[in-house]
Amino acid sequence: MASRDIVQYRSPGRRLLSILTVVFLAAYLVWTILPLFIMFVSSFKDLLAAFQLPEVGDWLSIGVFFDFKPTAKHYVDLFVDNNFGTYLVNSIVAAGGSAVVSVVLGSMAAYALSRIEFRGKKDLFFWIISTRMAPVVAVMVPLYAIFRGVGLVGTLPGLILAYTTFNLPFAIWMLKGFFDNVPYAIEEAAMCDGCTRFQAFRAILPLVAPGVGAFLVLCVLFAWNDFLFASIIGSGGAKTLPPATRELVQPQNIQWGKIMAAGVVTTIPMMFLGLLIRRYLVAGLTMGAVRE
Repeated sequence: MASRDIVQYRSPGRRLLSILTVVFLAAYLVWTILPLFIMFVSSFKDLLAAFQLPEVGDWLSIGVFFDFKPTAKHYVDLFVDNNFGTYLVNSIVAAGGSAVVSVVLGSMAAYALSRIEFRGKKDLFFWIISTRMAPVVAVMVPLYAIFRGVGLVGTLPGLILAYTTFNLPFAIWMLKGFFDNVPYAIEEAAMCDGCTRFQAFRAILPLVAPGVGAFLVLCVLFAWNDFLFASIIGSGGAKTLPPATRELVQPQNIQWGKIMAAGVVTTIPMMFLGLLIRRYLVAGLTMGAVRE
C-alpha cells in the first residue's frame, strides 16, 4: 500500500507572521544582550581601547571592538581602592536579610488571611496591599525622620527594615494566592492527628515551596537593585553596590572602566541566580493561577 504523506498547508499570511516573529525575537535578543556584552567586554579594556572607533566610512567593521589587550585593572581598583568588597557584602546581607524576613512573616500572615475568617478580613487585606501602592518618594521623608530618630540610618538593620517595609505587603498579597490553592483537607487531616495550627501550617509549607522560593528571589532582586533606600537610609556604613557605582561618576571625570566593572559585579550574581532557579521560578509564579 502506498504511503500517504500529510502535507500541511500554510497560508502566505501565516508564513509571513512566522518570519516576522523570528525577526522580532532576534532583534529583541540583540537589543537585550548586546548592552550586557558591551559592558562585559569594556570592563576589560583600558580607557583608550574602550573609546576606539572604526575609520570614517567603515562603520560596519567590528574588528576594532575586539582589538585590545585584556586587563583586570578596573576590577582590582574597585576592590582595592574603592572598597567594593564591603559594598558587595552589604548588598548580600541587606537583600538576603530583607527577603528572609519578608517571606517568613509574609507566609504566616498570608496563611492566616487564607484560612481564618474574621470581620474586616477583606478590608485588612486591601489595606495591606494599598501600603505597597504608595510611591517610595512619597514616604521617604517621614521614613528617614523615623529611622534617624531611632538611630537606624546608615546601618544594615535599618536598610533591611526599609526593604521589608515595602516587600512585606507584596509578600502577603502573593503568598495568599499560593495558600488558597492548597486544599484545606490536608490541614484538617493533620489537626485530626493531633497537630496544632502551627504544625499544620508547617505541614503544607512543602506544597507551596515553589511559590515561596519564587517570591524569595523576587525580594532579593528588588532589594539588590534598589538605589533610593540604599542612598538615603543606607548612606554611610550600609552603602550597597548601586550608590557605590553612582559615586564613580564625578564632576571632574567619569571612570568608565570602573563603572563597567561595577556593572558586571552587580549584574552577574543576579543573572546566575535567575539561571539556577529559573525552572522553580516559573513554576512558583504560575502556581495558584488555576483554581480547582
